[in-house]
Amino acid sequence: MNVAPQAPVAIGVDSGSTTWKAVIVDAQGGILAHHAAPSHPRIQEQTTRELAALRAACGAPDSLPVGATGYGRKRIAAARALTEITCHARGAYHLARRAALLIDMGGQDTKVIHIDTQGSVADFAMNDKCAAGTGRFLEVLLGRLQVPWKDVAREVAAARGTVPVSSTCAVFAESEVISLVAEGEPVSGILRGVHESLAGRVAALAATVARGAPNDLPVLMSGGVARAPVMVAALARALGRPIEVLPTPHLVGALGAALSVLP
Repeated sequence: MNVAPQAPVAIGVDSGSTTWKAVIVDAQGGILAHHAAPSHPRIQEQTTRELAALRAACGAPDSLPVGATGYGRKRIAAARALTEITCHARGAYHLARRAALLIDMGGQDTKVIHIDTQGSVADFAMNDKCAAGTGRFLEVLLGRLQVPWKDVAREVAAARGTVPVSSTCAVFAESEVISLVAEGEPVSGILRGVHESLAGRVAALAATVARGAPNDLPVLMSGGVARAPVMVAALARALGRPIEVLPTPHLVGALGAALSVLP
């Protein structure tokens, strides 16, 4: 939990499928305090508990307006429920201050948003209701390969080649990975194949939005998966374009929620 000594004016909560995030901001939208924790099924109870600690950390009064986004947003009492697309676009524009193509990769879904020069949503697309294009896909397969997140970069760097993973469903991909390991394929090569498979699906989703956007738009990335350098690099290769990871990428949605309720 990080705190800066400024005057707090609004709170944003992003209640995601895997991680609960919140920020407290000042009048200029600067983040004064933030916190993230694994999501709990009892969303209201978690929010009450976590926000009490966050308010105490920076001396924020209980009267601050609260904006909520994410899959659990409608279960948070006394908060203004906001769509994820709107919040992620607003948070990203506040940080980048320019039009962009934003790729947000979270645990439950992946969103691609065309943000125009005014910071508004010009177009967007989301993956279908399947883990294949999300952080959950990586989580499941890393678990099956018994590779912790901290070792992913080392394993992929050591790969002598790529072992293709063709399944587009997380469940089928898990079975495919098991078979590849049984056949003696190197874990490092399989791991590279997993990242390239996921990057290819996200790049295809981005292409549907990019068709209506200027060709020179920068590509930004947010969401928890944006903190995984191997995934960012694989996606940049799939897109054929550099990617700028936003500061504190996992907090962009919460920031956008807070900005949306600024007095």
